[in-house]
Amino acid sequence: MNMKGDSIQPVTATRRRPAGRVLFETLLVAGVGITFGFAANWLSPRGLALERNYFPTGTNNLVQPSVIVASPHAVSGTNSAAPSLEKMLAAQMKQKGLQLMSGAQAVQFFHQSQSNRGIIFVDARDNSEFREGHIPGAYEFNPYRPEDYFPTVMPVCQAAGQIVVYCNGGDCDDSETAALLLREVGIPNNKIFVYAGGFTDWTNNGLPVEIGNRNGGNLRE
Repeated sequence: MNMKGDSIQPVTATRRRPAGRVLFETLLVAGVGITFGFAANWLSPRGLALERNYFPTGTNNLVQPSVIVASPHAVSGTNSAAPSLEKMLAAQMKQKGLQLMSGAQAVQFFHQSQSNRGIIFVDARDNSEFREGHIPGAYEFNPYRPEDYFPTVMPVCQAAGQIVVYCNGGDCDDSETAALLLREVGIPNNKIFVYAGGFTDWTNNGLPVEIGNRNGGNLRE
């Protein structure tokens, strides 16, 4: 404390509580909190049952992901719901306004054409392929050189009731090109059918093949 001319300034000493007393007070507060917690849990209708084991040994409360079991169709690589190739081709033809003919229908039309001149077959391949083999009685019509074939093909198509156009089948679309060209020059669309399986499907089924010119009499069974 300063005594000369200065105002008296009290000096405040900082008092520290013993560590043991602090620990005792902390434990006391924790004990009171735990006591109130147990009391509240006991009085609450939603309180936890303290005697219940919420984590029993050997159990797993995690939600397991569901196991996806593949159907037999998926395993075997087939799918009954998937559209067949024939239906897909029919849909493509329909978009172009054309009618698709199956192999069975082509065979039926061929047998009918033997006694019915109202049914004709039109081969849309080139001349070399045609001469190597074609459906017996088919007319040659290369859609990329139509002027060479129109004089022969047009009168026959105009008189026919059904016209079956084919090429090699598979990814060959020359039959579609020929069918569209015939339609563009005035042949009614309802008379034109596209045999999508084409000559490949025909020969794979062991059906008769004519070699050389149309109606040349050179048949290969």
